[in-house]
Amino acid sequence: MRTFKTAILLTSGCAMLAACGGNGVFNRERPDEFAVQRQAPLVVPPDFSLSPPAPGAPRPADGTASDQALEALFGGTAPRSEIETSAIDRAGSAAPSIRSQIGDPQTNTVAKGRVTRDIIAAPEGDGAAAQTLIPS
Repeated sequence: MRTFKTAILLTSGCAMLAACGGNGVFNRERPDEFAVQRQAPLVVPPDFSLSPPAPGAPRPADGTASDQALEALFGGTAPRSEIETSAIDRAGSAAPSIRSQIGDPQTNTVAKGRVTRDIIAAPEGDGAAAQTLIPS
């Protein structure tokens, strides 16, 4: 009798474990519910001389779902604030030939590579024995 109960317990346990598998009728490919977007209703245009759209072309009145979400969240382009306009005015405009002047050997530049390498290669520590050296 005891082996019979053990066999029934093992069989029912295996059946419940097998039910957790993914090879059933309900396991099928489903569309992503977040990728689905609503389509605008069909409207008959007032001008019948319009040419029909090309097959597969996006609708001109609608944007993609991500464009609509950005428009809803941020409201499109915003005008520049007074502070931003002031900062741009103070910065001035760059010379049109700035990209060709950068490669010129007469252009003064600051080499930050050695200092950056020294900082990265510095040993770790608790800072108790830290020193600074100010070149004169």
